[in-house]
Amino acid sequence: MSQDNDRQCEALQGSLLGLMVGDTFGLPCEGIAPKRLARLFPGSLRQRLIFGKGMVSDDSEHAAMTAAALARYSGNVDQFAKSLAWRLRWWLARLPAGVGLATGRALIKLWLGFPVGRSGVWSAGNGPAMRAPIIGVTLGSKPERMLAYLQASTQLTHRDPKALVGAIAAARAAYLAAQGQVEIASYKSDLQRFFKQLEPSAATGAAVSEFNTLLDRLDLALQKGLSPAQYAQQLGLERGVTGYMYHTMPIVLYVWLQHQHDYAAGIAQIVALGGDTDTTAAILGGILGAGVGEKGIPAPWLQGIRDWPFNPAYFRVLAERVDLAINQGQTVRIPLLPGPLLLLRNLVFLVIVLWHGFRRLAPPY
Repeated sequence: MSQDNDRQCEALQGSLLGLMVGDTFGLPCEGIAPKRLARLFPGSLRQRLIFGKGMVSDDSEHAAMTAAALARYSGNVDQFAKSLAWRLRWWLARLPAGVGLATGRALIKLWLGFPVGRSGVWSAGNGPAMRAPIIGVTLGSKPERMLAYLQASTQLTHRDPKALVGAIAAARAAYLAAQGQVEIASYKSDLQRFFKQLEPSAATGAAVSEFNTLLDRLDLALQKGLSPAQYAQQLGLERGVTGYMYHTMPIVLYVWLQHQHDYAAGIAQIVALGGDTDTTAAILGGILGAGVGEKGIPAPWLQGIRDWPFNPAYFRVLAERVDLAINQGQTVRIPLLPGPLLLLRNLVFLVIVLWHGFRRLAPPY
């Protein structure tokens, strides 16, 4: 196997595991403002969902389903979209504890018989960005193909051009992270090449223009050396990062560009910003992980995950299967997950999440 293939395999594994770990750290902190977060969870970052251990949410599950569809249909975007659509349908049927409003509406449309190209709803939520890092690492060296897969993944659930723009930003960040140190100027120019390939329309033009403005503001904030908290205040997010794509991605990119080789510091920074922490930490983890690989993720953090079937061992298998499909052209099958047991897992997970939510209502001291 060539050195480039070895690097991509490491990036695939690091991206999936990094996204999972970020998800487990962000999940207990979701929906909490930064000041209350600091009072509720003082001290260093650690997993704390249940008895000091972590579990994963929909962010990791979306990444896993995307990786499985990529491994099965890495050479046919239409089949990839159909495969991902069916995985998402059955994921919803297993009653996950957390489903974004737009994603839930889109998946109901799929169950009602809408074709994959018409199931998405008008929303600029974060769903497509959850699925983007693994697509970026897998297909980033084939830009046109990567864009086609990102469009297919995004349009399954979200039709607002901002959702696709954000997914492109996440995918390209993950791909470039896997190549080494990234400067904001080169990242901006890279994105411009992709934005020019998007189907022209008034909505798309407005979405690209707004995101470019956000990138310019991000660049200026980096030059001033603002902390992530100060940058979040500039964006009006002092009470936490929302689930809106154009709030999430600037914050994720800012923390990534400041901590490209320090996974632990990056995750700690973004979780401390509060808000939609499971998603922001997951997307950032998928990008940072592509750059540092599994070796750059603290081993105790991986060992602290207690979940099934979406655990580190399963994600390593997914990374290997995607690598086989992409680099060796092998026909790859992903083991089917037992639906009834997953339903039971989701019910247990729901109880844990509800218990954790009630615990937050108690005074922090």
